[in-house]
Amino acid sequence: KRKERRARVETVMDLVGLSGRQRQFPSSLSGGQQQRVGIARAIVSDPDLLLCDEPTGDLDRRSANDILEMLGFLNQELRKTIIMVTHDPEAASFARRTLHLNKGEFVEQERLAQ
Repeated sequence: KRKERRARVETVMDLVGLSGRQRQFPSSLSGGQQQRVGIARAIVSDPDLLLCDEPTGDLDRRSANDILEMLGFLNQELRKTIIMVTHDPEAASFARRTLHLNKGEFVEQERLAQ
C-alpha cells in the first residue's frame, strides 16, 4: 500500500512537471511551482471533479498558461471535470463552457463559431 502511494505521488509529480521535487519546501519553489503542487495534491486521489479558485491569480502569464494547459490536459486526456472560478478573461477563454454570475444568476456566454 505504501509503495502504491509513493508510486502514485511520483506519477502525479511527473504529470505536473515537478518530478524529483517531493522533498522541497514550498518556500524554495516559484509561484507557478507552488500552484502545480496544489494541483498535484488535488489530483493524487484521482477525483472526477476539480474545483479551481483563481488558479492563475498570482502568476505571470507564462506560468498561468502552463497551469491552464495542464488543466486542459486533465480535462481532455484524463476526463476530469474542472470548475474554475476566475476574473481573468484570458483564463476563461481556455474553457469549453463559460458561465457568468450576473445579479445572483448564472448566464451562459455564447461561444463564437470556430
